[in-house]
Amino acid sequence: MHKPSPVVGIVGSQGAYGRWLHRFLTERMGLEVIGRDPADPTSPSEAELIAASDVLIFSAPIRLTEGLIRGYVAQAAGAETGKLWMDLTSIKSGPVRALLESSAEVVGLHPMTAPPKSPTLKGRVAVVCEARLETWRDWVASLLAALEAECVRTTPEHHDQIMALVQAMVHATHLAQADVLRQYADRVGGLQALMPFRSASFEMDGAILSRILSMNPAIYEDIQFGNPHVPAVLDALVSSLSAMRDTVQQGDDAARARFRDTVLLDNRASVGEAALADGNYKFERIGYLLADLAETLTLSVHLPHDQPGSLRALLHVFEQQGVSIASLHSLRTPAGEVHFRFGFDSRTDAQALRAAAEAVDASGVGRVLRD
Repeated sequence: MHKPSPVVGIVGSQGAYGRWLHRFLTERMGLEVIGRDPADPTSPSEAELIAASDVLIFSAPIRLTEGLIRGYVAQAAGAETGKLWMDLTSIKSGPVRALLESSAEVVGLHPMTAPPKSPTLKGRVAVVCEARLETWRDWVASLLAALEAECVRTTPEHHDQIMALVQAMVHATHLAQADVLRQYADRVGGLQALMPFRSASFEMDGAILSRILSMNPAIYEDIQFGNPHVPAVLDALVSSLSAMRDTVQQGDDAARARFRDTVLLDNRASVGEAALADGNYKFERIGYLLADLAETLTLSVHLPHDQPGSLRALLHVFEQQGVSIASLHSLRTPAGEVHFRFGFDSRTDAQALRAAAEAVDASGVGRVLRD
């Protein structure tokens, strides 16, 4: 039987996800965590990490993970028997195959998000590939429960097929959009110059491509190059765009009818009414959020006492000052603090809003956050 409170080792502990995972395991699960990173001369050696860890988690760049795991398998030489080895890679077939060459129990995990600012993965998806799991099943269940992610289970091969669509195709589409915007920038300006003319769809796409281009380029490169299913998906994407271009270039009534039937109606039927309704609802919600975030009159407030009734008390302060709230959004910081962002109608009296902010500070219920 495994230890009820195992020691967890992280290979790649200085990477972004390694750091987040270290904090999560220590603060949320109360576990002892040790890490190794080749760039850190104070890190334990591979042999020391293998010997000390009951659970070993690989959090390394995609292109390095499979070979790294095989190196640990050779180093362990059977000492991993009875332990649990896991990986966090965005590609699953190769890493899980390498993990199965060990004698450890094996689970592949893919959190479908960059390291979040929140303390858990609540509201996000995590893909779980249980490749060889027996005595560690209950502990893995406790880990997933603590992560608070929406977990979906599948095989490594199916995971990679899906990621070619969910990740690689989506990234490629937005990177292609960025490339086209760059080609047109000398004529119409860059992304910021286009934003005053934005539709909700363009604003969302602009946010996504900005996010991709802001992150570690190696991650997006490896997602394209490390998954053998990606080239076929990109071929299909290029073929669809080329056919659409040819149809639009033809430009006559027959082309319009073909566009309507194949690009619009056939795809609508393929997606299905339930998925269309769900997607439209999400689009509307995001549109409302973007409108709220565009409000210029706002206050951000930290609630030091995260307990039932705190928000009601804060709202009562605004009510006493005669200030109406147009929108309200909340978030929890990495440190666990609860912050609320209040938006107000543009007709709100500025003096009344300043008085409300002072009243919030004076009440002790909340603290107005100032830049």
